[in-house]
Amino acid sequence: MAGNSHGHTLAAWTGVTIAFIGFCVAGAFMVMAQPAGFWAGMGIVVLGGIVGWLMSSMGLGQPKDAHEPYLTTEERQAAGAKG
Repeated sequence: MAGNSHGHTLAAWTGVTIAFIGFCVAGAFMVMAQPAGFWAGMGIVVLGGIVGWLMSSMGLGQPKDAHEPYLTTEERQAAGAKG
C-alpha cells in the first residue's frame, strides 16, 4: 500500500484520528463499567468514519484514478513492445 499513497491524505488522517480517540474513550468506559460512556465512544468511532468520508467527498482524499494499476511482467513487456 505504500506504493500507491493509500491513506496519506488529510481526510484519512483526520478520520482515523477521530476514530482512535473514540476507541480510547470506549475502552476506558468499558473498563469502568459505564455503558453510556462506552456507547458514546462508539459513536465517536462512527463519527470518525463519517468525517473521513465527507472530507474525501470534498476532495481532500486520494482520487480514485491517482495511480496507474499495477501490471504483471507480461503486461509491462507487451506495453513496451507496442510503444
